[in-house]
Amino acid sequence: MIEELVPDELWKRIAPLLPPPRPRRYRHPGRRPIDDRAALAGIVFVLKTGITWNQLPTSLVGCSGVTCWRRLRDWTE
Repeated sequence: MIEELVPDELWKRIAPLLPPPRPRRYRHPGRRPIDDRAALAGIVFVLKTGITWNQLPTSLVGCSGVTCWRRLRDWTE
């Protein structure tokens, strides 16, 4: 589903524009961050369907709507 929402050609154009991920802490790194492409697919799905962030099915893109919303917020800053 991710490849349908964010085709390879589109991803090649968008990936260089995104900020690099924050470095993880050494001692207590926490969870690994969600892939940027998966977050972008969730954002595109919400924009195409008009659903709210909380209604985004996690199984569809691999991350929650809140995660997608936070990533969009961080990218726009």
